[in-house]
Amino acid sequence: MYDIIIIGSGAGGATMAYQLADSGKKILVVERGDYVPVEKENWDSVEVFEKNRYTTTELWLDKHGKSFRPGMHYNVGGNTKFYGAALFRLREEDFKEIKHYGGISPAWPIQYEDLKDYYLEAEKLFHVHGKRGSDPTEPFDSEPYPNPPLPHEPRIQEIFDELQGYGLHPFELPIGVNFKPHQTANAPYTLDRFDGFPDASERKGDAHLCALTKALEYPNVELMTNTKVVKINTDDSGTRVSEIVIEQNGETKTLSTNLVILSAGAINSAALLLESKNEKFPNGLANTSDQIGRNYMFHQNTALVALYTEPNPTKFGKTFGINDFYHANRGYEFPLGHIQMLGKSDEHQIKADSPMPAPGFTFELMAEHAVDFWLTSEDLPDPENRVTVENGQIKVSYSSNNEEGHQLLKSELIKALKASGKFESFLFKGMYFSKGMDISSPAHQSGTTKMGFDPETSVVDTNCKAHDLENLYVVDGGFFVSSGAVNPALTIIAMALRVGDHLKNHVLKS
Repeated sequence: MYDIIIIGSGAGGATMAYQLADSGKKILVVERGDYVPVEKENWDSVEVFEKNRYTTTELWLDKHGKSFRPGMHYNVGGNTKFYGAALFRLREEDFKEIKHYGGISPAWPIQYEDLKDYYLEAEKLFHVHGKRGSDPTEPFDSEPYPNPPLPHEPRIQEIFDELQGYGLHPFELPIGVNFKPHQTANAPYTLDRFDGFPDASERKGDAHLCALTKALEYPNVELMTNTKVVKINTDDSGTRVSEIVIEQNGETKTLSTNLVILSAGAINSAALLLESKNEKFPNGLANTSDQIGRNYMFHQNTALVALYTEPNPTKFGKTFGINDFYHANRGYEFPLGHIQMLGKSDEHQIKADSPMPAPGFTFELMAEHAVDFWLTSEDLPDPENRVTVENGQIKVSYSSNNEEGHQLLKSELIKALKASGKFESFLFKGMYFSKGMDISSPAHQSGTTKMGFDPETSVVDTNCKAHDLENLYVVDGGFFVSSGAVNPALTIIAMALRVGDHLKNHVLKS
């Protein structure tokens, strides 16, 4: 019998475990995968991207019923072991209604102020490096970032200066990295294989290292790996969850609990709730609203490789972003989105994406000259973009929206880069990088268990408690009402800290 069972050890689950560890309650974190092994293949792009060494082998279905292998990582720390650790706060405006080219981004039932203090706590917990105020759209905070910004390497600084001269306002990217992860071994270290790779040096600010390891220092916190939760059961009244059903080493077992925190990620949390249907909840556990799985969002994303006229020897280029087009301005009626640097391409990644080299370039030469950008535009909630389960298999039915703003964002970046006269050509990373930008790449997933005041139109309340049940909380990207246009991880972490505070102060004491 556990006081609390947390399902998932990613950004939401690991942070929940950290925040609740000092409660004295008996806590179990259940993770369907294992630890990512520390091995030389961690930094091998062929192994990581082409051979998909660390991604799940399970198959999902698209809206046409065609199967695909998603770029999901089932391991301790979840997808944060592989993310680029760009840790942004949502803008204050993101919590309000915003008009876009593709429609309306709805208002949240909470405001930025409700998360402000937790954002700062999250930045400290995940070792965020940044420069407060350099991003013109960033919410004000009197406290600086916990750590100074990462320096731009010479070629990146040159591009930064050129974009500034063009009239844009590039800013220092907030990145989670711990340069002193071990007490005794702190040799100088250069960031390199970071974005999309697991970090064998354990410098990346991921959920496993920043939150879960601290939670596991408490004797009342336990981690169970290689354990898949297949169902959540309620008691006879149907008002409380009472146990989870797990598969472990080929056996099926049940574990009793007083409280469940579901943090399996927006897609898998929705799927588990749908699979946990019972007599009282025939459409899925906690789904009287019929909203579970709906409004799936994962951003409009594009990876752009720009070929610089001079070689780019940069090791770590992910140090600046551009938000000049985040809001409706610069002659545009609606927002376009966000731009940031990406990890450096190598010849294997470029070769996989480009059927032929650029004129005058070999693939190796292209990699030497590559400068990489990541563009993100808001993905609007649509109830028909949804996660369902068919015969035990996850189905993601998704149709793209708000594409006009994203196309304009791409053209603005290319125009700005061309203005310097130092870029030869441009290509787009597709299938190689994180298995493409379509539904097989579920990074930034959100929206499937949306937050709201009304139980008829939302799944969880403003403390992420399921409207239909007294002791079920869903804390991952699912609670997002809209997606914004910045990476969602810090908002998930901040919300986990907030919900943990609520549980300790108002629920676990009673």
